[in-house]
Amino acid sequence: MKIVVVGSANTDLVVRTEVAPDAGETVVGKDFLIAPGGKGANQAVAAARLGGEVTFVAKLGDDDFGRNNLGLYREEGIDTSLISFDRDAPSGVALIIVEEGGENRIVVVPGANGRLTPRDIERSRRAFEGAAVLLVQLEIPLETVEAALRMAKAEGLLTVLNPAPATPLDREVLELVDILTPNEIELFGLLGGPHAKSVEEEARRLLELGPKHVVVTLGEKGAMIVSPGRDALHIPAFEVEPVDTTAAGDAFNGALAVALAEGKPIEDAVKFACAAGALATTVLGAQPSLPRRDEVEALLASRA
Repeated sequence: MKIVVVGSANTDLVVRTEVAPDAGETVVGKDFLIAPGGKGANQAVAAARLGGEVTFVAKLGDDDFGRNNLGLYREEGIDTSLISFDRDAPSGVALIIVEEGGENRIVVVPGANGRLTPRDIERSRRAFEGAAVLLVQLEIPLETVEAALRMAKAEGLLTVLNPAPATPLDREVLELVDILTPNEIELFGLLGGPHAKSVEEEARRLLELGPKHVVVTLGEKGAMIVSPGRDALHIPAFEVEPVDTTAAGDAFNGALAVALAEGKPIEDAVKFACAAGALATTVLGAQPSLPRRDEVEALLASRA
């Protein structure tokens, strides 16, 4: 089944070091890597590597980074016919510092991502026709996210919103979302205070505004599925040796979209996504770390 991913496309400039510098401090890094990234692109590549038939709707700068990334997406088997170039803005970039143990600090410069508009979504209508799932994030303008969600609902798609980076969302947007996938930090940034005391309570606050499910990613603790009228369900993480956590959430979301498009129930889809997210932490870089189907299935089988 077809998956439409609407979102950002970046080039990541990654430095690995023992500790990130404090203000005014210089430290010596260990490794440097230039790799394609951006939440939208990462999730599109993740879904394609796991067997999804993916169309990616995005905007690139008319520069070397943009042209190089377009070629890489095509190599992954992604439909790039709805990716456009903007001559007035550079391609997005992300500066990423990865500390020993895998924790990261990221600065994103949106560039052309910030110029993806609702009009671009309207021009992409053909991608939504007959598709199963829309996957979208918040590294593009919120009005464009809303336009994509509205089109998806009109065409009968299941909608998945990964609310990253965290941005306050109102009911009008949340009512368009079938599955919301924040991490813990994002979860508590989506609604104004006062906040609930627990992850489950805060997730249930969000459910009252429209989503059918809230799936909270919990890092090394796995994920929690919170649905109306049911007890929260905890899906344990898979044990791996982390190297870089940069694209773990993107691997999770791409895998979730694939599993849902294949008709898997939410619990099985989240287990599949947890396995993909775990594997993504074992390789340095965003898109280089995204696993393939046989790797995910092997990890799932190890727990069976």
